[in-house]
Amino acid sequence: MNKKWVILVVALLAAVGAGALWWQNSVDASLPDGIGSSNGRIEAERIEIATKLAGRIAEVAVAEGDWVEAGQLIAEMETFELDAQLHAAQATVRQAEQQKLQAEALLRQRKSEALTTETEFARVEKLTADGFYSEAQSDTQRTVLDTAQAALAAAEAGIPLAEANIAAAEASVERLQSLISDAKLTAPRAGRVQYVLAHSGEILGAGGRVVTLTDLSDMYMSIFLPSGDAGRLAIGAEARIVLDAIPDYVIPARVTFVASTAQFTPRSVETQQERDQLMFRVKLTIAPELLADYQDRARAGVPGVGYVLVKEGAVWPADLAVRLPQ
Repeated sequence: MNKKWVILVVALLAAVGAGALWWQNSVDASLPDGIGSSNGRIEAERIEIATKLAGRIAEVAVAEGDWVEAGQLIAEMETFELDAQLHAAQATVRQAEQQKLQAEALLRQRKSEALTTETEFARVEKLTADGFYSEAQSDTQRTVLDTAQAALAAAEAGIPLAEANIAAAEASVERLQSLISDAKLTAPRAGRVQYVLAHSGEILGAGGRVVTLTDLSDMYMSIFLPSGDAGRLAIGAEARIVLDAIPDYVIPARVTFVASTAQFTPRSVETQQERDQLMFRVKLTIAPELLADYQDRARAGVPGVGYVLVKEGAVWPADLAVRLPQ
């Protein structure tokens, strides 16, 4: 019985494969020369909104299916600890500013003392030259002057040090403000919320994903063409997409990528027939301005067929003329 079931399954798979091959060949046979086709699915770029730091989610502001604009709040992380650190850093800035004021006051004092000492030294030096003071008294006054000048230099050096302390404290404030800002997760681009992966109250590690967005301004279909078609295909060539769900409409697209290597390669590629089995991935991209007009109807994952002009000068048949919903 098991063998019979295995044989039956294999036979069914073979029939399905043969039917798909026949359908593809019949479609290709009905197309004019210079047009290639293959089935595929509409795909869209996904954007993962994730946390920068570990923490607890305070709020998730969107639901699955919501449309969000660039910069819109998606979720917010709790920042109690960061807020406390920010307050401490801001207090350190104020403390450093007060220290600078003290250093400036000390500098004015040292300048006054140095000026007074210089004046006194000049008077003593003159009196010593006139014989009224001894050399010992003059040397003593010179020592007092040197001390005052050293104190002035130390006070002058205190100003840059105070300014450096202020800059370091302000940098700490900016760092914490940046971390608090990163706790607000926003949409980098407009798109539709596809998945909400975490909810309020959950604790996530750094890089934990919260929401997945679908960028509906970047939608495309990936198809696979044989080497004979892919080898003649040019980047920028015209393409058409017909979706199974709306077969009456023909969507214009452009070839934006052709794989440089084959996706399926037989073990031994020797004959012409075997070389024709090589398949190359081709990307058909829909223009963003066209997608903007049909945001509410755009859906990723919808299957269909992609057509491309593989020969210069080929003309689209009437049934592949562009037809869009009104």
